[in-house]
Amino acid sequence: MSDTTSGSAAPASKALTRRFVPHSWFEDVLAILTGTLLVSLGVALFNQAGLLTGGTAGLAFLTHYLSGYSFGTVFFIINLPFYYLAFKRMGWPFTIKTFCSVGLVSLMSGLHPKIIHLSQDNTLAMFYVALTGGLLMGVGFIVLFRHQASLGGINILALYLQQTRGIRAGKLQMGLDILIVLASIRVVGWQALAASVVGAFALNLAISLNHRPGRYMAV
Repeated sequence: MSDTTSGSAAPASKALTRRFVPHSWFEDVLAILTGTLLVSLGVALFNQAGLLTGGTAGLAFLTHYLSGYSFGTVFFIINLPFYYLAFKRMGWPFTIKTFCSVGLVSLMSGLHPKIIHLSQDNTLAMFYVALTGGLLMGVGFIVLFRHQASLGGINILALYLQQTRGIRAGKLQMGLDILIVLASIRVVGWQALAASVVGAFALNLAISLNHRPGRYMAV
């Protein structure tokens, strides 16, 4: 009886302790394309509905709404100072992947509106876009995070603190994102603001539940 139990436990133990297989360059490229496609689609939906989000994208939205410059241009420029932190704290591979991801989101966020248009302009549609767009961006971030990439700014800080301090990236981003959205009350109406908070919550809930220390190892 004891021999059978120990014999069956050994393979299971080996399976749990075996080394993780690193991602290949092809897997990284495919993941970056997938993640940035999802994020940029969520950004495009938010833009059409007049919503806001948090983080560096939130700052880009604010600048876009106030100045009229395209979101993609502003988002790319705002991220430039954060690459130094990315290089110093996370290394060259992370920095290069992040730079490519930011560039792709900046580009694709302007292409989606040429294909997808929101047909309704009402409160229900606004909250639907907030929930759907937030989840799309959250899943996109998870894909990027698991392949050692990010979208710059607060994402870099959140990933660094998760790796060094054990603070969940999703929880940190959720708090900062809600603060940024609330600071935008003079830019958008209260309905758009409420919907934006829902979107920020959905985005960071997806990250918090699916990207945490000890749950997934990516290299």
